[in-house]
Amino acid sequence: MIIANNINKKFGKLKALDNVSVTCNKGECVALIGPNGSGKTTFIKSILGMVVCDNGFITFNGKNILHDWKYRSAIGYMPQIGRYPDNMTIGQLIDMMKDIRGKSGGEIDEELIGSFGLDLMLHKRMRTLSGGTRQKVSASLAFLFNPEVLILDEPTAGLDPVSAEILKDKIVKEKAKGKLVLITSHILSELDDLVTQVIYMQDGKLLFQKSIELLRADTGQLKLSKAIAAFMLKSK
Repeated sequence: MIIANNINKKFGKLKALDNVSVTCNKGECVALIGPNGSGKTTFIKSILGMVVCDNGFITFNGKNILHDWKYRSAIGYMPQIGRYPDNMTIGQLIDMMKDIRGKSGGEIDEELIGSFGLDLMLHKRMRTLSGGTRQKVSASLAFLFNPEVLILDEPTAGLDPVSAEILKDKIVKEKAKGKLVLITSHILSELDDLVTQVIYMQDGKLLFQKSIELLRADTGQLKLSKAIAAFMLKSK
């Protein structure tokens, strides 16, 4: 599905990605974790084509993304902080995205719009929304076009507990359909019931990619946060 092969990226003297190679397959929910500055955001932007790697390459369904920009239509992306035109209403924003995607957008999935209650506030302007409601809009847009791949950056940040559970249930449902879900989060407890694979990065390097079962077996810990802590202590 998505394969990164020895990708490198420098910003000046900073090596943001250092020979990173990972494989993410359909039907997996992959946790991309690591401390601040570990290269997670640069890696995500590389997949999205927003950052061009200095060396190495990334393939999407077997095609090098440098030569096939249309792959992006198969990805739903939820940024950590969504920035939208302040004067647009929620309804206008959703309609604009539908117009931009056009017929290539495929089947429309408005389940989250209803589950979050956004259908009752389509008239509200983006500048008036709370951070949590903006997150709901971002999540709804990520799932809107029924993409093959979902990339969710800190998806539950700012969401109330009920909304966070709604989103997690949706993630589980989409994974069950055979989609690839890539999630970054600092709240590892949110990921315990979701992830099947763990990618851990530090200082631009890939420390490991393991199935959650193997990570738990290696560390003897069931909770992801404790398993990561145990792995890091063992590695020192």
